[in-house]
Amino acid sequence: MVETVTMPSMELRFLQTPETTRGSLTMFEMHLFPGSRMPVPHHHRDWEETVYGLTGTTTWSVDGQSVDVGPGETLHIPRGIVHGFTNATSETAVCVSVLTPGVLGPDYFREMAALAQGGRPDPATMKQTMLRHGLVPKEG
Repeated sequence: MVETVTMPSMELRFLQTPETTRGSLTMFEMHLFPGSRMPVPHHHRDWEETVYGLTGTTTWSVDGQSVDVGPGETLHIPRGIVHGFTNATSETAVCVSVLTPGVLGPDYFREMAALAQGGRPDPATMKQTMLRHGLVPKEG
């Protein structure tokens, strides 16, 4: 069953979860709304991420380098590498993200969506949630 998690800047459709793949991977379709961004540059402690562009263009900052991912293009982000992303265009950008191994599931995104419901989330609570799920915010 596909689960969808909606946040202010994006909507995620989970195609595979750690439970459905016995921990081998997590796969989700990310719809990044126009003008939105990942608010906190971070790295993954326990997994790698590969992104495949479907429609529109997302711009990723990976280890200080800017990389555009458009339809049919891929980007691999090794664990431990600081990254973030934006959609600076006027159209929704869609990509598929594959996390290996599959240790991060929809629960993290559900928690972050709940934090954002009341407006701008408390930075300390957001950081604590990220760390608990293996995302390490960039310091400074």
